[in-house]
Amino acid sequence: MAAPVSWRRLLNSVYSAYSVSSPAVTGVFSRITDRLFRARDRGGGSSVLLLAPLLAETDPAPRRLPRTQGSAGAQGSSDGPCPHFRWMSQHVPAFRVPGTHIHILTSPDQFYQTMKARIRTAQKRVVMASLYLGTGELEQELVDCMEEALERSQENSPCSKLKVSMLLDYTRGSRGSVNSRTMLLPLLKRFSSQMRVSLYHTPDLRGLLRLLVPQRFNETIGVQHIKVYLFDDTLIISGANLSESYFTNRQDRYVLLENCSEVADFFSDLVEAVGDVSLQLQPDDKVSMVDGMVHPYKGNRQDFSTAARSRIMEVMYAAQLRQQLQEDGEDREEEEEDGEQEDTWVFPLVQMKPLGISLDELVTRRLLTDAGPDSTVFLTSGYFNLTRAYMQLVLGAGARYRILTASPEVNGFFGAKGVAGAIPAAYIHIAKQFYDKVLRLGQEERVHLHEYSRDKWTFHAKGLWYYLSGQPRPCLTLIGSPNFGYRSVHRDLEAQIAIVTDNEELQTQLLEEQEMLYRRSSEVSSSTFERPDRYVKLWVKLVTPLIKNFF
Repeated sequence: MAAPVSWRRLLNSVYSAYSVSSPAVTGVFSRITDRLFRARDRGGGSSVLLLAPLLAETDPAPRRLPRTQGSAGAQGSSDGPCPHFRWMSQHVPAFRVPGTHIHILTSPDQFYQTMKARIRTAQKRVVMASLYLGTGELEQELVDCMEEALERSQENSPCSKLKVSMLLDYTRGSRGSVNSRTMLLPLLKRFSSQMRVSLYHTPDLRGLLRLLVPQRFNETIGVQHIKVYLFDDTLIISGANLSESYFTNRQDRYVLLENCSEVADFFSDLVEAVGDVSLQLQPDDKVSMVDGMVHPYKGNRQDFSTAARSRIMEVMYAAQLRQQLQEDGEDREEEEEDGEQEDTWVFPLVQMKPLGISLDELVTRRLLTDAGPDSTVFLTSGYFNLTRAYMQLVLGAGARYRILTASPEVNGFFGAKGVAGAIPAAYIHIAKQFYDKVLRLGQEERVHLHEYSRDKWTFHAKGLWYYLSGQPRPCLTLIGSPNFGYRSVHRDLEAQIAIVTDNEELQTQLLEEQEMLYRRSSEVSSSTFERPDRYVKLWVKLVTPLIKNFF
């Protein structure tokens, strides 16, 4: 790691760049410089966060994305695919990692067993963000792994270093008398100094609405939907929740990033930031807010969103500043001495529209807009409900699209009681509306719709694979929690990553993952919607617009 004097030199160069465009920064920048180095020398936390508020006041020029050193020839260009997507670094942090450190997991059991193994061996941190934690035996085994890790940490050191942080949604995590909270309370009581449980509550569920909406449906207003599972410097990004079906027979996507410390630090900071604006679970099962934070449903709506956005964007700004300091510094040179080719870029994409953050939407729109006639996009969502903007881009762009969604039988709501039982039929209606539009526009040769089917399984995978012109393997994938629908864009907290790679082995993994999912699908045609099991009742058609906005 570079010595403090090198950081001072780097910081001075950034200082000069920012002070030219924003003279007001000059005085503040100089006052906190010494504080930055003192905090860094103590080794406590990320001192770069101290500079994040400064970046919030400025509009820096787009950062240069350094040229990758991977197998560029595989893409028929001296620069590989990365220059095609370098614009992403203008909007979000860009983490450069070896493609050999990224592994695609393919099954629920592999996802579950990997998490248990990683929790047991964690030394400094376990950070887990999910919609909820289930209450069955498999979920209890996961909690037991956390208990074992915390016990071992206390035995090995009087001042235990291992910290466990859980971020869940308040409404979903509090449903019923036995719930996510009751699953975690024993750990919270026993390891109160090492354990944190944060419960995010949307600011849109408040007042009379909060009193009237039944518990089963209050999560439709908005939830914490991020799925990040982090163990020391290794993490899994997924769309899967922490419950039995996601460990056994609910197909999702999962990517393991091994020993990617910068990416892990970013997502640890992101979960911590969302946790800071969430309700904190106490050992007596009560909840409270962090001192000084506006309450999400008792406080002023705008004040909460402003404060939450500021706290969360600090993480984005800090990561971007840290990377800017490294671009001309010694840290990157030292990291490259180990001989591993950092031929892959990871771009974190965050979407939190209720808090005024729309970075994922911005990048996804640009990806769909730029998809040219010689490109191919495989796009999947367990709940096919593209926003109007995304649908227009798919139907209006030149790229070839293969869209995969759940057949009614593998929809997670299939067989549910009450209104929820009509949701699969509503998605049939949405799919037919889309397919009819494809035919009406004469796009059936370019846009194809597929349905995933698998006996006794459900389907929850989401994301996309992007093939550049003439290439046999995808060079980009989006993977994480967003579904490309109205809720993902407008109501929930979401996060995914864009992985852009020159690494042929990783590209092959992505190809095999995509083929594995599409192999269990059949292509939709006009006759599909004429089958008796695809009949949609009139009342379901009438309430479909409502379902599109809330499910």
